[in-house]
Formats: sequence, C-alpha cells, structure tokens
Amino acid sequence: MPSPEFFQVVPVSDALRHLDSHWQPAPLSETIATADAFDRVLAADVVSPEQVPAFRKSTVDGYALRAADTFGASQSLPAFLTVRGELTMGQAPDLDVGAGEALLIHTGGMLPASANAVVMIEHTQASGESEIEVLRAAAPGENVIQAGEDVSAGQTMLAGRQRLRPQDIGALLSVGIPSVAVLRPARIGILSCGDELLPPEAESTPPGKVRDINAYTLSALTQKLGATPLRLGIASDDFADYQRRARDGFAACDILLLSAGSSVSARDYTRDVIAGLGQPGVLQHGLATKPGKPTILALCDNKPVIGLPGNPVSALLVARQLLPALIARHDGQTLPAPRLLSARLSQRVASVTGREDWVAVSLSEREGRLQAQPIFGKSNLIFTLVEADGLLRVPLNTGGYDAGSLIDVLMF
Repeated sequence: MPSPEFFQVVPVSDALRHLDSHWQPAPLSETIATADAFDRVLAADVVSPEQVPAFRKSTVDGYALRAADTFGASQSLPAFLTVRGELTMGQAPDLDVGAGEALLIHTGGMLPASANAVVMIEHTQASGESEIEVLRAAAPGENVIQAGEDVSAGQTMLAGRQRLRPQDIGALLSVGIPSVAVLRPARIGILSCGDELLPPEAESTPPGKVRDINAYTLSALTQKLGATPLRLGIASDDFADYQRRARDGFAACDILLLSAGSSVSARDYTRDVIAGLGQPGVLQHGLATKPGKPTILALCDNKPVIGLPGNPVSALLVARQLLPALIARHDGQTLPAPRLLSARLSQRVASVTGREDWVAVSLSEREGRLQAQPIFGKSNLIFTLVEADGLLRVPLNTGGYDAGSLIDVLMF
C-alpha cells in the first residue's frame, strides 16, 4: 500500500501554481475560415494588409463642402451655398466642390479631394431649388473619417492569444482576411478505471456494477470550457490494461484526466501509471478540498495529468476547480471572473479547519430575498448536483457559515 505521506494536502491554488511553474504549454495551431473563428484564440498577431477606411468618408447624411465657407455661420446669419449635385454611394466622386459650393452626401459616402468637412443635414435648410442655408459652422475634418483612421496598413490589429469576439471577426473580414491561424482547442483525454464500471448504454447493471458517467460529465465540462473531449473508454483494475490505455490516451491528448484510482488503497494504481508516462511525474497528491482530497496533479513530459476521484460528484467538482485553469493556461488566457449571486444561507454549514468545502445549494426567493438551501448527500450521488443551482465555497479555516449568513453562490 502506498504510504500516507502522499496525503500532505495543499490548497488547490497552491497545487495549480506548483504545476504551472513546471509547465510550458506548446499548443498547436490550425488555419480556419475567419467566418468560423468566433470564440477561437488567435495563434499569432494579425497585421492589417490595408488601411481602414480606404478612403475619406462621411459619418453622417449631409453636405460635403469646404469648412472655410461656413465659418461664422449661425441661425441668425447663415452661410448660403450652391448645391452642385449628389455623390453616389459605392463610387468614387465624379464631382468637386468649389468656393461657395456643396455636394449632397450620405453616411459612408466618399468625399471628393476638394471637400474637407461635412455639415449635418439637420444644420441646413433649403433656400431655393439648388441652394441651402448652413445654420452652423463646420470645422475642418468634422463628420469625416480620414483614410486609415481606424487601422493603417501594416498595423497590428489583433494580438496573438486574443479570443475572437464578433467585432474582431468583422475587423478581420473588413481588411480582406478570409482565413486566420487559431489555436487548436485543448484535447482533454478522459480515461475511466474500474472493474465495476459499465458503459452508460448498458441495458442493466448486474450486482456490483455501475454505469460510467464520469467520462460524460467531464466531457460536458470540457466542451463548456471550449476544449475537445477525447473519451478513452474504461480500463480494468488490471495494471497492464490501465497502463496501456493511459499511454495511448496520453499520446493523443494535451491534458489527461484519469478517473478513479487516486486514493491510497492497494488497488489504486494511478500513481504508478503516471510514473510511467514521463518526467517529472506526480507533483502533488492530496488537495485541501472536499470533495476531491485524493486528487493527483502531475506533469509528464510537459503534459498535465490529473488523477481524479472515482465518485461522480467528487470527480466533477474537483475538475471544475482544476480544468478551467489548465485550459486557460494552455490557451494563454486569463481565467474569467466566476458568475456569483449573493444569497442568505437557510441553515448552518459546518466545515473542518484546514479544508476548503464545496456544498451544492438550491436557490429560492423568500420574502423578496434570495435564499440558498444546502443540499447534503454522499459524494457518489450525482442527483445532489442535479437538484442544485450552484455551489457554496467554504474557504479554508473559516469553520463554516451560520444560518442567515450572506454568501456568494457560484452558479452552474
């Protein structure tokens, strides 16, 4: 039996920092259509091949003119200008403005070289068939976007490791970039282990057998985090079978999750399996958290390997603490702020000193106030989470929360 010193538990944040100090992610990239690149992470800086806008254009409906012809204009003393015609949208100007002249222009229309400002149509009024009164002076450049004002040719328009938003997709397409290099989503290998496990499609469960759900809850979490799950099947409690499947999965993924076999019983081979995957191997065995205490964090040949508990709730909740940070690190991203809601605790929640607890809670409204009701259950009962709206985190060494305490609920 492995010796008890493996359970020198540390906080989750400390374990992650320790792993992070050894890991140098090297994600692969792929080129995809820009139109399909929403929410993907850029592999490198993107330089604009052209300036935007490519020409000077109006930001309003109005009249293109020479600003000097409007100086001093006011409601009581308007400037009178002759309207020479209308500029056609989508075409280069075929008209010029001279002194005392104006051209009707629409939003986005291209200005002729002879015009240096646009007066809004609301600041004019007709004075005759081809004459307008300008009721307010226009400054040079007013209501005009200069060529290259948004982006100049050769300028870095988007930085590498940036996650692409809708506006970023539009910016890329606006300068004629139809495809872009993005990081390939992290591939998360998920291997379940245990002679008691059956595939979830099994029609019945003989005595002593259970359906494997961990591979599927962890896959769903992986997808939610923007990564790609690789379900690697079920290994038996035979060391050789476990080791072979772990090695095959390790070669195919960027981060490997091993579900079950992380405690200190004689049947738990996960430490030994990890030792055969590469160096430096196990970095931490034991986390100061409940559920999830027997979790293993390892780095094998610059690839994270996590040994998770077999209990479905334990496996999912500890993966929620570890996997977002690992995927963000792989992609060169910072962790987004968690979605929290404040609520009053309906009953006391006790906690052991030296351990961080996670408690499932359901939310309801009582007398106009949000109330959190703890859902207590054994760690292998997934339905405690099905009934929950979120999780209450009880920090280290707080001793818990009293009934009526104002708490933050981490929403699912």
